[in-house]
Amino acid sequence: MATMEIALQVQRPVCYRTTFPEKTHLKVQPTVRFFSHGRTNLFSHTSPWRKECPTIGLSCHIFAGAEFSRRRSRKGQVSRPKGSAAKGFMPKTRVGTSTQRREKSDNDDNGSSSPSLPGEHPGSSKNPAEMKVDTGKKQETKYLQEKEVEETKVEIENKVGTTISPNKQFGVVKSVDIEGNGRFSRIDDGPTKSQKSEIITSKEFEDDVDETPFARKNSGNGRFSVIDDSTSKSQKSEIITSKKTEDDVNETSFARENLDTFNGRIIGQSRTFTVVDEDLVETELDKPKLLDKTEKLMFEEPEMKEHLLKPKMEMDAEARRKVIESLAEENFSRGCKMFVYPEVVKPDQDIEVFLNRNLSTLKNEPDVLIMGAFNDWRWKSFTIKLNKTHLRGDWWSCLVYIPKEAYKMDFVFFNGANVYENNETKDFSLTVEGVMDASTFEDFLLEEKRRELEKLAAEQAEKERQEEERRRIEAEKVASEADRAKARAEAAKGRESLHEFIKKAVRSVDNVWYIEPKEFKGGDLVRLYYNRNSRPLAHANELWIHGGHNKWKDGLSIIGRLVHSEIKDGDWWYVDVVVPDRALIMDWVFADGPPGSATVYDNNNFQDFHAIVPRGIPEELYWVEEEQQVYGRLQEERRIREEAIRVKAERTAHMKAETKERTMKMFLLSQKHIVYTEPLDVKAGTTVTVFYNPSNTVLNGKPEVWFRCSFNRWTHRNGPLPPQKMLPVDNSPRVKTTVRVPLDAYVMDFVFSEKEDGGIYDNRNGMDYHIPVLGGITKEPPMHIVHVAVEMAPIAKVGGLGDVVTSLSRAVKDLGHNVDIILPKYDCLNLSNVKYFQFHRSYSWGGTEIKVWFGKVEGLPVYFLEPQNGLFSAGCIYGCRNDGQRFGFFCHAALEFLLQSGFHPDILHCHDWSSAPVAWLFKEHYMHYGLSKARVVFTIHNLEFGAQLIGKAMLYSDKATTVSPTYSREVSGNPAIAPHLQKFYGILNGIDPDIWDPYNDKFIPVSYTSDNVVEGKRAAKEALQQKLGLKRADLPMVGIITRLTHQKGIHLIKHAIWRTLERNGQVVLLGSAPDPRIQNDFVNLANQLHSSHGDRARLCLTYDEPLSHLIYAGSDFILVPSIFEPCGLTQLTAMRYGSIPVVRKTGGLHDTVFDVDHDKERARAFGLEPNGFNFDGADTAGVDYALNRAISAWYDGRDWFNSLCKGVMEQDWSWNRPALDYMELYRAARK
Repeated sequence: MATMEIALQVQRPVCYRTTFPEKTHLKVQPTVRFFSHGRTNLFSHTSPWRKECPTIGLSCHIFAGAEFSRRRSRKGQVSRPKGSAAKGFMPKTRVGTSTQRREKSDNDDNGSSSPSLPGEHPGSSKNPAEMKVDTGKKQETKYLQEKEVEETKVEIENKVGTTISPNKQFGVVKSVDIEGNGRFSRIDDGPTKSQKSEIITSKEFEDDVDETPFARKNSGNGRFSVIDDSTSKSQKSEIITSKKTEDDVNETSFARENLDTFNGRIIGQSRTFTVVDEDLVETELDKPKLLDKTEKLMFEEPEMKEHLLKPKMEMDAEARRKVIESLAEENFSRGCKMFVYPEVVKPDQDIEVFLNRNLSTLKNEPDVLIMGAFNDWRWKSFTIKLNKTHLRGDWWSCLVYIPKEAYKMDFVFFNGANVYENNETKDFSLTVEGVMDASTFEDFLLEEKRRELEKLAAEQAEKERQEEERRRIEAEKVASEADRAKARAEAAKGRESLHEFIKKAVRSVDNVWYIEPKEFKGGDLVRLYYNRNSRPLAHANELWIHGGHNKWKDGLSIIGRLVHSEIKDGDWWYVDVVVPDRALIMDWVFADGPPGSATVYDNNNFQDFHAIVPRGIPEELYWVEEEQQVYGRLQEERRIREEAIRVKAERTAHMKAETKERTMKMFLLSQKHIVYTEPLDVKAGTTVTVFYNPSNTVLNGKPEVWFRCSFNRWTHRNGPLPPQKMLPVDNSPRVKTTVRVPLDAYVMDFVFSEKEDGGIYDNRNGMDYHIPVLGGITKEPPMHIVHVAVEMAPIAKVGGLGDVVTSLSRAVKDLGHNVDIILPKYDCLNLSNVKYFQFHRSYSWGGTEIKVWFGKVEGLPVYFLEPQNGLFSAGCIYGCRNDGQRFGFFCHAALEFLLQSGFHPDILHCHDWSSAPVAWLFKEHYMHYGLSKARVVFTIHNLEFGAQLIGKAMLYSDKATTVSPTYSREVSGNPAIAPHLQKFYGILNGIDPDIWDPYNDKFIPVSYTSDNVVEGKRAAKEALQQKLGLKRADLPMVGIITRLTHQKGIHLIKHAIWRTLERNGQVVLLGSAPDPRIQNDFVNLANQLHSSHGDRARLCLTYDEPLSHLIYAGSDFILVPSIFEPCGLTQLTAMRYGSIPVVRKTGGLHDTVFDVDHDKERARAFGLEPNGFNFDGADTAGVDYALNRAISAWYDGRDWFNSLCKGVMEQDWSWNRPALDYMELYRAARK
């Protein structure tokens, strides 16, 4: 029989990743396999899918007509490329010639076995496929993996529409099969004498499709044009593919460039295509569902999948083995002890690491392990055991997965114990070729850390929520039990009391009252008769009953007008009433009118009338129900109370957060005349623009400005950025530059210079410029600050020093830092405000034992030092003749306590002359002996006392402050300060917004905020007038709260009192004088005012904390006419309560009060609005000028004045801003 051949050329290799996406770097060279049509064997009978798809081995079949090779002229044979095969693959065998095929056909006719296929590896024992063709006999097909399938009933229509039965043999049937070794096999099956079946193989698929032995054309009509290798030039074969799918009844092409898709689904290498001669144009399956079952089969049959992939895997393994053997030989010859395969290491893949044990320090070790990590040992460490390989030499290997985040792999080998092969202490490393490098990996780590922190924060928040819920449930349980106990007690008390009434209750009183019917119960309508003869209502025009039940439990519940009765004996009247449901007794009186109009009562001689309810509710049941009712009422009252507290607390927190946010914004804008950023809020991971105005700095007039920046207090891992020349801003004296803020930044640090290499610097007087960064993954490490002080509010307070120590410490603690306070344990301490007070330890120093006590004050940890020598058992804080000795001993003892207790604070903060010795004692005795980490900050609260000690502390301290910028300028010429101005700063004090809070103040009648300030202050003024016996009138109220000393301007205070009275105002003074002469002077003034203006003036010459709150809230103005005032807290507290300050321009008063008429620009420079009235000078004319304007504004513009009160309440004079300034100072001290 004649032999016919078909050659197909595949355009490119099939991509392996479509089938196995996890192995994206490999490619599959598929083959097409054929299951013979209509044949069965043992496998086909036992197959689980035999009945469903009896002849479907793969997708479809290839059919061709017997005459197609003669219908077109033959194209020239494509010659195979010359040269050796690619490395690692078997050489490709040339396709046999026509003569060879004829010889093969003769051999087949003689029944001899076929020779080895050209595509087989030498020595291979496996044949891709075998087929014996006999016209009159059954055809038998043996599948490579010994799986066979049955014949299916498929009808095939030829191009003239003739249907061929499945049992009819056609001219030629060809099946192209993709073998596991990457070659095409073709089987011709036909009964004609001129043709004979033959199996040929194609070359392996290569990327260069032009040099393949087959040429394939994929025409647009879905057909393959195939060039046959027959000797006849007039012959030409054509392959037409068709299939009817479930979704499309039209013919579609199954020719695909990659031969790896079928009916829209990926099915790997399982492909058989039906190729039909032009005589057989249309091929159709008899049931569309057949394809679905076929696809399902290929995916769900593990054995089928395994058989299809096994040849490919064997080919890959063989190629890989040869490459590795070559690499092993090469590295062994060069004396290299290790290598990897593949040689180019890429992320997200497995590599094999090889070690020649014999060339390493592990040559005598039985076990070899690799220990490593990635990216300079920073990512995903691993330890894997190596196994002996088949390679020549003592090569050991293991697989290592390279993560996608890797840019470098670092590793060593060891024996699992203490013997290492570490490349002569340099470790081994491999470069990973991917998108990741050291810089991008740092960003990746930061992102990972951000996600981890967010996760931890969410987990912590959930944990806190659950803990809060647990506490709430526990508290609810305790409160509920308390309510139950209270209800039980209240019911028991009511029961005892009601019993007394029941004893007095009767059914009737002869000739006075009775009830019909005699037997009744709750809910019944009864008629009550009353005889008014000889009673208090004998002459009343009307008679009314006012009644209740059970000792008037629910108040007035029975009301009715009596009607005259026809009963002749006496003057009887009656009323019909309904007995209350749960009544045990009924209570009532008679009156001459309804409630609210009656004037004459008959109340049974003040005993009321009481009638027993004969058939009332059982008493035991009543008291059970009564207890439950009381319990329910208590529960509801508590719920309402707790809800009000919760709402108030939430609003308080919200207002505090809003205030803090506004203050932070003001802080960022406070240097806007010099420097600011866009956006104002600097966020990690973003780019910001820095604007700088050199005209307001030491760089004014310099031709260039250079920007020098880093992050995290100049400690960022990347170090300082290269200097950047700033660019001019159009039509502005400013210059600008842009900066990328890293993800791990928490603060931005910068200075400016005139040259790239330095020159003159603007470093903010040694403080540098700092802008906080929001949203960074790294938080600033907390500092540890220790205050050594002799005052602390509220337990040991004399003046403002005690307030500052407590309030500043709380504010710094709220910023996330650690604060401790060391205080003498005076015998006059108010320990009621100390929580958890307990003995801590004792130590010896200075010839005595010092006991240390610990407790918490306002949430702050405090250590109390109690020397046993009696220095602090004087009954007072100040006033002893040896105060210098007492406080000097305390300072030295405090440093010794820190040393012996192992404290390592960052900052030692000492205050005023009393703890000034800490500065030099630390530097001389402790700085180099265990407390070297600390720096000393010294604050001057009042220079009036202890100037000599203050001067010495200024010398030894690292940074020094006073309590306002203006006061720092006022005292800058003092000999104690003048030599140290370079480290001297003025930072305003603040007030504690929790102590001074009109919204939560228990000492004022109505809580208020800026939203209802008018109503709140009106109620407070009325309460103040009532408390002090002043006239209840709408008059301007001037309040004065002060110590009566010359510093406070007592001569101006006296004048202001009289001036206020002249303007028809009211005045209230609260304060006392330490000087008896001044005290007596004001006692006489108080008596004089009481006599002449008793309804408009009141002087309270004592200390009264609750009254001070009421004065702040009830006054319209607060007067502070101090001669000098380092800071002053009175004016700040006044504004917190919406009172307008009237002050003298000095010290902190000038820094905080901006005159409504003269300081608009100065206020706005600080981001504020004018908030009060001030005056210069220290004479009465100055007081008159400010006070007259203030009182006139109250009289003439109440709406404007009310808006001013609202505005000053919204200004933040808390410690929010000063705490930020102090933290900047602390950091500058440590720089």
